[in-house]
Order: sequence, then structure tokens, then C-alpha cells
Amino acid sequence: MATTCEQMKKIQGHPCFEQNHHKTGRMHLAVAPACNIKCGYCTRKHDCANESRPGVTSRLMTPSEALDKVREVMASPILGPTMRVVGIAGPGDPLANQQTFETFKLVGEAFPDLIKCMSTNGLLLPESLDRLHALGLHSLTVTINAVNPETAAQIYRHVYYHGKRYSGKDAAEILLASQYEGVQRAVELGMVVKVNTVLIPGINEAEVPQIAERIKGLGAFVMNVMPLIPQADLAHIPAPSTEQLAEVRNNNERIISQMRHCKQCRADAIGLL
Repeated sequence: MATTCEQMKKIQGHPCFEQNHHKTGRMHLAVAPACNIKCGYCTRKHDCANESRPGVTSRLMTPSEALDKVREVMASPILGPTMRVVGIAGPGDPLANQQTFETFKLVGEAFPDLIKCMSTNGLLLPESLDRLHALGLHSLTVTINAVNPETAAQIYRHVYYHGKRYSGKDAAEILLASQYEGVQRAVELGMVVKVNTVLIPGINEAEVPQIAERIKGLGAFVMNVMPLIPQADLAHIPAPSTEQLAEVRNNNERIISQMRHCKQCRADAIGLL
């Protein structure tokens, strides 16, 4: 496990971790359309250019098209000098798509100095970490919304795992076990790990501090508590207030560092936060 000083060196230039996030840029490559779970708060049925939320992209890319996009951005006199990170965050789950690994390989060979980053639901994380490590993945975000399977079962409708569909508590147990094991193994491999947690009033707010305690013990670097965007199966639940979100983050700060500048980026976001 890296020391705090080592981690601080590793996060330099990554806008999700660094204080100078307004000066360093990132580009998300939308190469991963397939997903292996159904989150109650996720919908990908529509896209608006003015819409900023996870799971949204205007256009899917192949790995070779993604490499062309990186070349284009890096050659830009405006964007190029700010760009430090290339990430894959969907619009599905990166680990459910072979294109993710192909893209990281191509981009890593062409631009070895760019930080490689990925966001995942964690279902396939334990079995994928050796491949990601070999590709030079620097930082990893895992979305974890519960500690108890009963709570997770209210958030996730089903998961597809190794060719079989699971729902309810069975799905929740598989997902949570993979997520926490994945965080631990990623930290052991030297990756900088951020955990995203969607604050869902009436469902998981009581477990957010428990998530914080557990991921801190596993070596996660920072936690990002995000407000629910009411849509899909959870459209009837109001988003947490600004005051409620701030209170949860302030309380969790006593356990693990909190990210407070998240913009809940699109899967094709490019530029500064």
C-alpha cells in the first residue's frame, strides 16, 4: 500500500484528485456501450448537448477512433497543453467491454505520459485487475452505494455475471463482494482509488458513513459523495438538498478525504472540470 506522500505524488495532474483541478484537463473516451448491471438511477435513452450526467454520450467510438480523438485533442493549442488524463467511464461499464482494454493499449503506446483512468461499477473488477495493471492503469473509480445487500437490492434491479442473470439480494451480494475485493486489490497493486457513492435519500444515507469506514480500511484515497439525479426507477425520489449533501460530506471528512468538485461528467467529457 502506498504511503500518503507517494500517493500525493501520484495524483499530481489528475483533476479529480488535485487541488488545481481547474487547470488540468481530462478526456473521456466513450468506447464502452455494454453494461452488466441495472442501476435504479441510470438511464441512457436520451442525450442533450447541454446535459451533464454519467452514462450520456453523443457518439460511441471504436478504439481506433478513440486514439484519433486523443491525437486531435493533444494537437489542439487550447486543449492540448492542459490535458493530463485519458479516462474510460462508459457509457456502459468499461469492464464489460473488450474495447476498453484495446483503447488503453493503443493510447498507452501512442501517449505513454498521459494518466490512464477508469470508472467502473466493480462487478468484474477483481478478475480484470491484472490486465488493467499490465496496461498501466493509474487511477480507478469504483461506484459503491451500500454495505448491506438488503440496501443494495433497493438500488440495483439485476446484474449479469458470468453469463447468468441475478436479481434481488443474490445480485447485491455478488456485486458488493466484487466491489470491496476490487478496491482492496487495486490498492495493493498501487492504483489510486476513488470511491463514488450516490446519496439516495430514504435508501442509503445511513450506510454512507459505513461505506466510508470500510473503503478507508481497504486503502481508498478519496470518497466522492454525489447527489442522486432522480430518473429511471428512482425518479420518484427527490435529490438530496445542498445542505444535506454538505452535511454528509462534512461528517465523512472525519473518516476519509472527500471530493467536493465533482461535476458528474458525461462519458464523452473533454476539457477542464
